[in-house]
Amino acid sequence: MKVLFVMTSHDQLGDTGKKTGFWIEEFAAPYYKLADAGVDITIASPKGGQPPIDPKSEEPDAQTEATKRYYQDKALQEKLSRTKKLSEVKAADFDAVFYPGGHGPLWDLATDQDSIKLIEEFYQQQKPVAAVCHGPAVLTRAKAPTGEPLVKGKKVAGFTNSEEAAVQLTNIVPFLVEDKLKALGGNYSKGADWAPYVVTDDLLITGQNPASSEPAAEALLKMLH
Repeated sequence: MKVLFVMTSHDQLGDTGKKTGFWIEEFAAPYYKLADAGVDITIASPKGGQPPIDPKSEEPDAQTEATKRYYQDKALQEKLSRTKKLSEVKAADFDAVFYPGGHGPLWDLATDQDSIKLIEEFYQQQKPVAAVCHGPAVLTRAKAPTGEPLVKGKKVAGFTNSEEAAVQLTNIVPFLVEDKLKALGGNYSKGADWAPYVVTDDLLITGQNPASSEPAAEALLKMLH
């Protein structure tokens, strides 16, 4: 079983002068959930190499068992520092793809042509596409084989407007995940802010927030078996 993880390469939080990137929990929790089940994981990003870590995800209140394990896991840190270039990976080589969140993907992966093409290829090849938190932003430009938006008519979840307001980035992000998924005709639903919430529809698995990252990986494992 082979799963591709796609990370952001974007580290600027709009024009605030602050840093962003991927959220550690949303990478570590699904990574270990899948790796511990024997899944072979490859990590890629648009630029290759070390993907930027959102500094906020390193703060004490963002830590979980999975992040603590990651900080002690030199082998995984080393692997993460050498991500493959997105342009060099092919959907045909994997059984599924997983997109962790963090705010970074809103700026690069949402519009990255290699990423969009990959998502469409995974879907055409009847392979699961999973994304959590801001990760579902990567689906917004992908098209179904019919030419319509991939998320149209599909049950989807993603970071809520109220969660974005709580982290005070509503006016800084290029778009709001909730609004965008709804605008594209997605059948968007949500749970309580910061509580685990994952929806599955056909090959799409989407989770709402960091707490949803491990349940999303569990849903992906079920789909792969």
